[in-house]
Amino acid sequence: MSNATAKLSAEDRLDIMELFAKYAWAIDSGDAEGVLKCFAEDALLDHLWQGKMVGHEKIRRAFEELWYDRPSWWIGRQHLANHFVIEREGDGARVKAFFSILQYNVEYRTNFVFGIGTWDNFCVKRGGRWVFQSLKVNAWMDRNTVLRVGDARATTSGPKIAADASPAYAAQAPPKVGVR
Repeated sequence: MSNATAKLSAEDRLDIMELFAKYAWAIDSGDAEGVLKCFAEDALLDHLWQGKMVGHEKIRRAFEELWYDRPSWWIGRQHLANHFVIEREGDGARVKAFFSILQYNVEYRTNFVFGIGTWDNFCVKRGGRWVFQSLKVNAWMDRNTVLRVGDARATTSGPKIAADASPAYAAQAPPKVGVR
């Protein structure tokens, strides 16, 4: 067993970051076996639409539902993970990261940001490689799901910019030339 208080090695940190990359490549290309290789056999996937699923078969069914029950939603999708915070936790690692999902809409030939949020995952080393023991998706769907640990003074109770922007913008607009 490893020393539970020791800092993870640079190699372990890179392997964990590569795990996220392999996961993103697998889910965005529709590779069910690639997805399952990223999870421990008894892993927990906590996904906002499907809920909590434990084990490979339930995780496989969840992704098949996402891929095939919503045609064109996943084709052209790209999950990006960044700003990793990786900390030793027992014999594993707690990994927090931001994510963004870019989408190429194949029908309209347009690009857009599908979603953003955070991951809170627990990784373990099994058979010499890092895998997800738990993966929790926190998609930012409303103000209550957006990560915020600071003082509440930084938040608003509603969209003020749109309501207040119009009169201020009108007052700053240059006068029309030739209009009396």
